[in-house]
Amino acid sequence: MKKISRKLAQSRELVDKNHYYSLEEAMELVKKTSYTKFSGSVDLAIRLNLDTRKADQQLRGSVVLPYGTGKSVRVLVATDSSEVATKAKEAGADLIYSTAELEQNLKIDKFDFDVIVVEPKLMPVLGRYGKKLGPKGLMPNPKTGTVTPTPEKAVAEIKKGKANYRADKYGIIHSLIGKTNMEADHLVQNAKTLLQLIRKLKPNSVKGNYFKNLTVSASMGPSIKIRFDNL
Repeated sequence: MKKISRKLAQSRELVDKNHYYSLEEAMELVKKTSYTKFSGSVDLAIRLNLDTRKADQQLRGSVVLPYGTGKSVRVLVATDSSEVATKAKEAGADLIYSTAELEQNLKIDKFDFDVIVVEPKLMPVLGRYGKKLGPKGLMPNPKTGTVTPTPEKAVAEIKKGKANYRADKYGIIHSLIGKTNMEADHLVQNAKTLLQLIRKLKPNSVKGNYFKNLTVSASMGPSIKIRFDNL
């Protein structure tokens, strides 16, 4: 435990907690300050001027990052159509379940996948397992593109490096933008892609500054403040 604390202290020494870094500087630092032996996740935290009690200010969706998330994702497609199954498999789906197979596995709590993609007509079936899927973040949702009439397209996007985002009750979006073993410039481009989308999604009812705070951190590393100029 002391060894980890010492590594964290050393990482924090590299970061001036009162300084706002450029996006480029921040991504270089997030790589240097990660103190895990493995490649840690890089998380972008965007604090927005949102009141998520209002329906039009509840931001949720997904974005395909130009350099991917660096994370390997097992995708399950549930369908009773042989045509859809074939297309999904060709697109890279790891598992194809019929409705009966899906229910059978969910009943015994077999979750050997990271994402479920389904056609809209199967949502009533998934709804019966909401208490199991919801807490694990596995419930398909139209806003993240996992409930769709074209599952093969969703699979292709997920495999390319699709990241989900959602504003919490405090108006903060936490999103994976890559791994610490990625090039700093690739992390920069991924971050810009997400930020540009969030900017476009600014609700008309938001008054004043939309962006309030922006930080980046590795899964085991200090938080690094980022300034908004040139973003």
